[in-house]
Amino acid sequence: MELTLELLQKMIPGNKNTQHWFDALSKFLPDYEINTPHRIASFMAQCIHESGNFTAIKENLNYKAETLTKIWPKYFPADVAVEYAHHAEKIANRAYANRMGNGPEESGDGYKYCGRGLIQLTGHDNYQAFADSIETSLDDLPAYMETFEGCVQSACWFWENNNLNALADAGDILHMTKKINGGTLGLEDRTKHYNEIMHLLGG
Repeated sequence: MELTLELLQKMIPGNKNTQHWFDALSKFLPDYEINTPHRIASFMAQCIHESGNFTAIKENLNYKAETLTKIWPKYFPADVAVEYAHHAEKIANRAYANRMGNGPEESGDGYKYCGRGLIQLTGHDNYQAFADSIETSLDDLPAYMETFEGCVQSACWFWENNNLNALADAGDILHMTKKINGGTLGLEDRTKHYNEIMHLLGG
């Protein structure tokens, strides 16, 4: 099963960079065996949801104080949240400090390794593992992951690393979503995209 430009245009309608995305997807999907209707539909549905129709390639951390407290109550109680609101770099450095292989807040790792790519790869350990797998320097990786090819390849790597083709073969959108999101956020939207793409692919 091969993705065509015409099919992709129907999957991400209105996207201004469809040709660039098509070139990158055509290059990497076969390498990671995302090559059947179920696998392509699953991958695309999850990426469309995670990236807002292939438009958000870097995590948006421009949160107001109330939102910070709601999302990360442990790291941003109300009095602290006020100091960090709308400071994306400071927010990432605090929220992601001392986990996922990141150093403390002052190290700057949280922002350096914030979510990038179509599946928002996050954290030093994930970045390092991806860098090793494609034999690229960790220092060069953040910039690469903001290119069309880097966005796609990082998502493909995450897909393979979490054995998501097996879940795609089983049509298990629930567990696929949990692996990607850590929960079931957006499950209905992901399922809708999956069904629409399967229909496009004749499934």
